[in-house]
Amino acid sequence: MRFSDPITPSATERAEATEIVRCTNFFLYRTTAKTVPGRDIAQGLARAFGLCRLDSNPMADDEGLSQVTVRTGEAKRYIPYTDRPIQWHTDGYYNAPDRQIRGFLLHCEQDAAEGGESRIMDHEIAYILLRERDPALVAALFHPEAMTVPANEIDGAELRSVRPGPVFSVDPASGALHMRYTARTRSIVWRDDPDVRAAAQALERLLDDPASPYVVRHRLEPGEGVVCNNVLHGRGAFRDDAARKRLVWRARSYDRIAFT
Repeated sequence: MRFSDPITPSATERAEATEIVRCTNFFLYRTTAKTVPGRDIAQGLARAFGLCRLDSNPMADDEGLSQVTVRTGEAKRYIPYTDRPIQWHTDGYYNAPDRQIRGFLLHCEQDAAEGGESRIMDHEIAYILLRERDPALVAALFHPEAMTVPANEIDGAELRSVRPGPVFSVDPASGALHMRYTARTRSIVWRDDPDVRAAAQALERLLDDPASPYVVRHRLEPGEGVVCNNVLHGRGAFRDDAARKRLVWRARSYDRIAFT
């Protein structure tokens, strides 16, 4: 998609973008509006596509927008704010059910000097491929305690309580398939069940298949971004230098993309 005015996309542009979403749950875009600040673009496009209820988190500003860039201090405890690779995940997998992330936007204001490629896969495709292999695999991942995220604690203070939950579920607000997942091993605990373990391993192999035709790989450049219904995604490691420090604006929403 190409937007001539990223703050207020035309009705035709919105209709074209949402038609892509019907098939893939996400779209990539590019804008040629070089003088518009990245924050304004992220905010404008989020609103244009119905991502209005933004998730407030410690790394976001007062309006729910986060600057995903290499940071110092407490923020570097969290991988998105480092230059390290990010494994496959969906956003907000550690959130409470009433703060479920249904959609998000990433807008690149500045790319890194080197690296930082994004990987994207429609979570519905992952579900279909697992179900075609064996329906028991997806059934196991619907278990209400399939994947548990341990509590987040700093110096003995609990910042977030333990979060058990399913990997796949049906969103009660829309009836759409929702996925809650991370490929990290240090931050999650899989249910001690042979069916769940087999399903988790099958999903990991599916996502890491280098020949998969369902994985989109793209290095976001300035003015580019992605809008999605919280699909699976990851990021490669990158290197900043004095002239190019990677900066991506992120808006996480409790809403799915609104169709025109």
